[in-house]
Amino acid sequence: MSFLEDHCTLRLLNQELLDTCSPFICDDADLNDFFINDCIAYNNELLGRTYCFTLDTDPSQIVCAFTVSNDSIKARLLPKPSKNRLNRNVNNQKRGLKSYPAVLIGRLGVAQSFEGRGIGKELMDFIKAWFIDGANKTGCRFVVVDAYNQPKVLSYYKKNGYQSLFHSEEEEKEYSAIQSDDQLETRLLFFDLILLIK
Repeated sequence: MSFLEDHCTLRLLNQELLDTCSPFICDDADLNDFFINDCIAYNNELLGRTYCFTLDTDPSQIVCAFTVSNDSIKARLLPKPSKNRLNRNVNNQKRGLKSYPAVLIGRLGVAQSFEGRGIGKELMDFIKAWFIDGANKTGCRFVVVDAYNQPKVLSYYKKNGYQSLFHSEEEEKEYSAIQSDDQLETRLLFFDLILLIK
C-alpha cells in the first residue's frame, strides 16, 4: 500500500494551484523558497517542470513536490574510474557513447507535516517508475541529482540506490573546476534505471 498512490493526486504545480494551496513548507528554506516563488518561472522558461502530490481529502495540502528537467551525463569528460562505474551495466556495444540521456531531479521536498512516514522513499520510487513507464515520451537511462552535500541528504539518496558519480569530493571539484580549498556545495549522484527493468 502506497500513501501517495492511495491518498494523493499528482498535479502540475502551477500558479492556480499555488494560489489555492497552503504554503509548501519542508525542512529546507531554499526548497521552500523555490516551490513558493521560483518554480513557475522555471516552468515558463522551460528549465524544469514542478509536480506535487496533493492530499485527496484536502487538495489544498501539498504532501511533497519535485522538479525534473532533461539532462545528460557527459561520459567522455569523466575520469576513467567514474566512467567505468557508469558503464558497468551498459551493453558493451553502447559503451562508446559520448553522453547518456538522463533526467535531473532539480528540487525535491516532503512537507514537514508528512515527514517520517516514508513519503520520500515513495516519491523517489514514483519518479524512477515514471521514467521507465511505456507512456514516457523520451529515452532516459539515468536519474541524476546535484544533492546538497549534507549527511542527511546524501544518506537519503544512497538509501534509494543512488551512487556518487565521483570517487571523492576532490575528484568532483576538479571535474567541476572548483578550487580545492572551496567547499563543494552539492554532490553529483546517479541512479541507473536499467536496474529496474532487468
